[in-house]
Amino acid sequence: MARPIAVALTGGIGAGKSEALRAFERRGAAVLSSDEVVHRLISEDAEVRSALEKRFGTTDRARIAAVVFSSSADLDWLERILHPRVRRRVDEWLAGLADFVDVAVVEIPLLYETGGEGRFDAVVAVTAPEAVRVERVGDRVRERSSRLLPDEEKVRRADFAYVNDGTLADLDRFVATVLDALRR
Repeated sequence: MARPIAVALTGGIGAGKSEALRAFERRGAAVLSSDEVVHRLISEDAEVRSALEKRFGTTDRARIAAVVFSSSADLDWLERILHPRVRRRVDEWLAGLADFVDVAVVEIPLLYETGGEGRFDAVVAVTAPEAVRVERVGDRVRERSSRLLPDEEKVRRADFAYVNDGTLADLDRFVATVLDALRR
């Protein structure tokens, strides 16, 4: 049984990873968002919910974010709880894909920061100038980017990279080019 080509999609907040993931899906790749995995863990995993309630008094993601992005100790704790579970869910998803799936793309914002790149056959980095990212998602860009690997380093380490400062059609053409190269 052949396994699909496993691709990690990474980039900073507001760079357009989610749009790129949708473009991969439109072009026939199986896709998974690690952010969505986190959302499911918080809403469905009793152990995670209990730990969050005990630590933060809530499972509301916005309230938790307000705490963890101002406290490195709380953020480290949260990542120790979530990251192994996300990794396990991603691995299970990849292992469970149907035989006809040729490319599987997983959006992982903290790919390099968690040392996860070695688990994938290829890495796609999507970046955008800070002004564009701030326009897309507001000041959260500055608040959360300080703990991330710089875009230049992500681009240097990636197999494919794209500066997402154009149209959705431009992004879609980039994704088509990546898929063509992977499927050859």
